[in-house]
Amino acid sequence: MAKIKSHFVCNQCGAISPKWVGKCPECGSWNSFTEEIIDTKETKNQSTPKNIPIKKLSSISGIEADRFITGIKEFDQVLGGGIVKGSVILIGGEPGIGKSTIILQISAILTNKRKKVIYFSGEESYSQIKIRADRLGIGNIELDIVSTNSFENIQEILKSNFYDYAIIDSIQTFYSEEISSAAGTVSQIKHITHNLVEIAKTIGTTIFIIGQVTKEGSIAGPKVLEHLVDTVLYFEGDYNRGIRILRSVKNRFGPTNEVGFFEMSDKGLKEISYKELLISNSNYSGRALTSVMEGTRFFLVEVESLVTPTFFNFSKRIANGFDLNRLNMIAAILEKRGGLNIANHDIYLSIAGGLKINEPAADLAISASLISAFKNTPLPESSIFIGEVSLTGEVRQVSNLKNRINEALKLNIKNIFAPGKIEEKDLNFYSINNIIDLIKYL
Repeated sequence: MAKIKSHFVCNQCGAISPKWVGKCPECGSWNSFTEEIIDTKETKNQSTPKNIPIKKLSSISGIEADRFITGIKEFDQVLGGGIVKGSVILIGGEPGIGKSTIILQISAILTNKRKKVIYFSGEESYSQIKIRADRLGIGNIELDIVSTNSFENIQEILKSNFYDYAIIDSIQTFYSEEISSAAGTVSQIKHITHNLVEIAKTIGTTIFIIGQVTKEGSIAGPKVLEHLVDTVLYFEGDYNRGIRILRSVKNRFGPTNEVGFFEMSDKGLKEISYKELLISNSNYSGRALTSVMEGTRFFLVEVESLVTPTFFNFSKRIANGFDLNRLNMIAAILEKRGGLNIANHDIYLSIAGGLKINEPAADLAISASLISAFKNTPLPESSIFIGEVSLTGEVRQVSNLKNRINEALKLNIKNIFAPGKIEEKDLNFYSINNIIDLIKYL
């Protein structure tokens, strides 16, 4: 009897080890290795394909992607203008954030447009899906539903019946009999996703894959899963306010880092404007506005900070929605270059609305917010701060400054604090070329 061979695979990054280890040497995750059986079946030698055409790039004519406009503007915006026919779209998010809800709402739109849609559920029964659809008010749509965990069933249905759209909910719950490991393991996810991509490209079915995320915020399974699909979307947001943000981190048919804003209601997800994420117009110390760019969109975000004397030997730094290391860097710049004695103060920073930003253009707003909180003095009303702060204390210009200012003007914001010089009748421009200039104005 042949000896069964196995190895251990990291569920986070896909790293392979001959034996179990507590910490992954590749991604640093703890207790992420699971044992998987190595398939030792002999594969048949395949003949090398012949007459493979070689073409010059200059001689190939481009083809415009065939897109379907759903009518949900925020969703279409994130996808780059609509759903591309024959593409594979991965939607990731924490449990309960709204992945299955929005996919059911999209299914209702597709079926009403006379598109054939099939929903493969590995988590819910027929009655559970019906209850959720009735709650959303779409319980009578012509949607085909299959409750199964077998990928072979999915493969047989998709190859024997043509569907315009297929939904896989969720990828971690399905298993293939060709792979000996359990459902949700790296081998299963890679094998199933690879075959789904092949089906989509062969018969032209657009496939939505729903994936759960880990506690670290990444889609469960290796990063190769994201490489296989055409588009990767992440759901994030503020559970307390019901705000949901759909972000594209990969898109072969459009720009990346596009964001769409939604709000969870009793009738499902409804699109909202980013302006609803701004908390209020009241003027308190520690609050500042900035303009960030996500994909092709410009929108304003609100920065809130609290600076208070510490009661411990080491001051505390907490940041929600912003990189903690960059916050520490800005605090050090204010201490060294600006002369503010904030080293012995606790700093709490939050981006309103549950947003996450990492653009350097927000540095000046972070600085203004910290100065305002430290001095307990509100910033000038109707003001926006745009600029990147360097280690020398200089404020650098950012890209697309004109477009960022135009977005601020839509909200009647007239006071612009930024580096450089802009002359316009409708606004008051304050040139901030150094962190010292900012402190003098405030």
